[in-house]
Amino acid sequence: MREDRVSVSSRRTGDHVLSMRGIDKRFGAVRALSGVDFRVREGEVVALVGDNGAGKSTLVKILAGVHPPDEGTIELDGERVHIGSPADAQDLGVATVFQDLALCENLDVVANLWLGRELTEQGRLDEVGMEERTWMLLRELAAKIPSVRVPVSALSGGQRQTVAIARSLIGEPRIVILDEPTAALGVAQTAEVLNLIERLRDRGHGVVLISHNLTDVLAVADRIVVLRLGRNNGEFDGEEATTEILIAAITGALDPSRPLAPPETPTTDEGDSHAPVIPLRRLEDGS
Repeated sequence: MREDRVSVSSRRTGDHVLSMRGIDKRFGAVRALSGVDFRVREGEVVALVGDNGAGKSTLVKILAGVHPPDEGTIELDGERVHIGSPADAQDLGVATVFQDLALCENLDVVANLWLGRELTEQGRLDEVGMEERTWMLLRELAAKIPSVRVPVSALSGGQRQTVAIARSLIGEPRIVILDEPTAALGVAQTAEVLNLIERLRDRGHGVVLISHNLTDVLAVADRIVVLRLGRNNGEFDGEEATTEILIAAITGALDPSRPLAPPETPTTDEGDSHAPVIPLRRLEDGS
């Protein structure tokens, strides 16, 4: 997928649509986040990675309006905002697709997309209008859904993820948060979801991708932010990062605050640079 991507530098000329600075969050005696910084531009996929307990979900829930931060600021387009509830987040243009998707499996695709935001005409549901707009949105996302009138329970895992993402776009959000979108999906379904993430970027949305799958992250992310024990532990370019570097940052083997020391070259007394000589002792019979 990386071959067809627009260069990262061309996507990073704009200002940050979202900036989170110095975010702290405590739950009793547990400090879940400590001075975390996070930012997203429009038309950019930013991956948020880290081990379990690193603070990823807490940071996302603060942005989604589930938890208020104890300290720190959140800015949209350079203006400080307060996100006190999920409704506030939606009004500000922040949409979240959580891992459980929250779909009604007994309803069809159209009903799921417009649930709670149904279109009406003269006091009646505008079924034709909702179906037309559903197809329009799914075409823009190049979604592979054969019919929008089948129950969600009949769809594959990748198709359900597509429905959940499409539903989040009804209000034209500027930031779309995807929490583990490829978890428990097969290879073909994962590829379908990754293509969908690229479509979101092409539409100009800022995408926040939370994932444990570093292969998926490296396939679509423009930037990768690593959290460790509730703190920032590195930010990497998606085209230059490797799995080894990311694992080192996630586990703490790599500390971005300390420059890497050059490897020491073993030398002999004469100063020649070569592998050290290990003296061998001959074993005599009976020794």
